[in-house]
This record gives sequence, C-alpha cells and structure tokens, in this order.
Amino acid sequence: MLRKMISAAAFALVLAAGTQAHAGGGKAKISVVFDQKLPNVPGKSMKAVMVEYEPGGLSPGHTHPDSAFIYATVLEGAIRSAVNDGPVKTYKAGESFAEFPGDHHSVSANASDTKPARLLAVFVLDTDETELTIDDK
Repeated sequence: MLRKMISAAAFALVLAAGTQAHAGGGKAKISVVFDQKLPNVPGKSMKAVMVEYEPGGLSPGHTHPDSAFIYATVLEGAIRSAVNDGPVKTYKAGESFAEFPGDHHSVSANASDTKPARLLAVFVLDTDETELTIDDK
C-alpha cells in the first residue's frame, strides 16, 4: 500500500513538473549586449539587446523611447509580432523587422510552445535614454 502511494505521488510530481516545463509562457529575458555612443552623431547611441523567449514565452505590450529606431532580427526559432494596428506576423530565424519612434509593440511572443526563440534588437536612440522598454499599464 505504501509503495503504491509513493509511486502515485512520484508520478504526480513528474506530471506536474512536465506540465510546468512545457507550459512555458514566462516573460522574455532581455540582456543588453552592446552599448556605444555614436561618435559622428552627438547625443545618439546604438544599443543592442538579446531577447530570449522560452517555449510559449512573451513580452507584454510595450513602447520604446520616442527617440528610438529599432531593427530586430530573429536568430533562433520564430517570433509572433504586431506593431501598432498592423496584423500579427510570424518572423522566422533570419528574418527581420523595424520599429519606428512612437510605435506600439502590441504582440511580441515565441511562436512555439515547444522550442525557444531569440532575437537581437538594435536601437539607435538618444544617449541619455536608460529605459529601453516601457510595458503597457
């Protein structure tokens, strides 16, 4: 009887762990990987961030500083993205898109529930900007 109870409890833990690992859905991990003042454009910098999505991961709707022009390229997996009132589009590894000053990024998510995804976003913006992403309230 005790053996059956322990086996059932162990099986339940394995199921729960597997479900949590598969469910994903966590917020994207964002890391600044480059930050350089532009020597020929006073007051402007180029910053690059690596955005890593676990399976099912996403970023909440957001904007960027009004001075920011952004070029993003998908490095791994596929990313679902929508900017302003545009349609949701899926970008695969090797594909890229741009965001212009004042754009609202309403959808930014891993297109897969089973595989990770990564993108590199390169910003050209005012040097004094410290907050690169402003989440919707």
